[in-house]
This record gives sequence, structure tokens and C-alpha cells, in this order.
Amino acid sequence: MSAALFLLVIPQNRFCEQQLFDLKEVLEEGAGECRVLSKSGRETKSETKSVFQPDGMLVDWNRFLQGKQKYDAVIVVGGKGAKSSIWEDPILPQILTDHFRAGKILGAFGLSVVALARAGLVSRCEVSAPKEEACLKELEDVGAFPEEKNLVVVDRIITSNDSGAGKVFGEAILQLLRD
Repeated sequence: MSAALFLLVIPQNRFCEQQLFDLKEVLEEGAGECRVLSKSGRETKSETKSVFQPDGMLVDWNRFLQGKQKYDAVIVVGGKGAKSSIWEDPILPQILTDHFRAGKILGAFGLSVVALARAGLVSRCEVSAPKEEACLKELEDVGAFPEEKNLVVVDRIITSNDSGAGKVFGEAILQLLRD
């Protein structure tokens, strides 16, 4: 089997560094390759002010497929910047829906779970989401069921409200790939 290929989407600024780096580490140790994209593809800062250079722009997501038809999983990293760049992104819901229809794994951390809601993928599903008013309203509007669990896996969709769950999240993805 060829190496798995993962798309990690981060907020343009103020992404959760721990989620991104812990998740990326687990996926790459599990014989996968990660492509980290943001809206602009420009250098960005995490919530802790660490500087990070994404691999490219989200609009160019298909340039990084390395001959594959789809990514094996698409994961949206959270952080305080999710509301301003992830929630309003016009391309991300299309990418998520396309990969869902293709039977791929999807995931979202924290406030970025709204991307799954806006793509229409979590209605009547249990999700792990932060207790943040606007986020909970978005989930309620699509009929999702927010739970106070650190990690929720429903079919091929993984959600987490825990910034420290990157490693467990990555292990859940690798397990779904093996199943």
C-alpha cells in the first residue's frame, strides 16, 4: 500500500500549534505524508506566536495530491483564528463534501468543527465541540449534537474539543484507515 496522504487545513492566523504538530507527528510516524494548507499559504503565527510556513494555499489543494485522486483524510485544525478564516472559507466546504462522498476520513478540532457543519456533514451527528456560543449556535442550526467529550468518532468523521488531543486524534485516523 502506498503512503497515506493527509490534508491539514489551518486557520490563516492563530491556529492551535499543539493540535497541528501532535497530529502531524502521529500521521507521519504512521507512514503518511501531510500537506498543511491555509487560505493564503503565507507564513502564519500560532496562538502562542510561533511562526509556521504552510505548504501552500487552500485554493491549490489538488496540486499536492501526488498522483492520487483524493487525500486519505482531510482534517481542519482549530484555534482562535478559525472563526475569521475557516468559517467563512468558500472552498473548504466543497473539499470536505467531495472527500466525504469519496468515502474518505474527515476531522475537525475545536472551533473548526463549524466547517463540517457548514458543509452539511454533521446534521443528526454527535460532535465534540467547544462551549463557545457562536460555535454551538452553528451546530444547533444544522441539527448536530454537541457533546462534552474530548473525542467523538461517528462513521468517518472525527471531532475534538481538546487542544491536547492531537495524538489521540491521529491514532483514531490511522485506525480508521486500517479498518
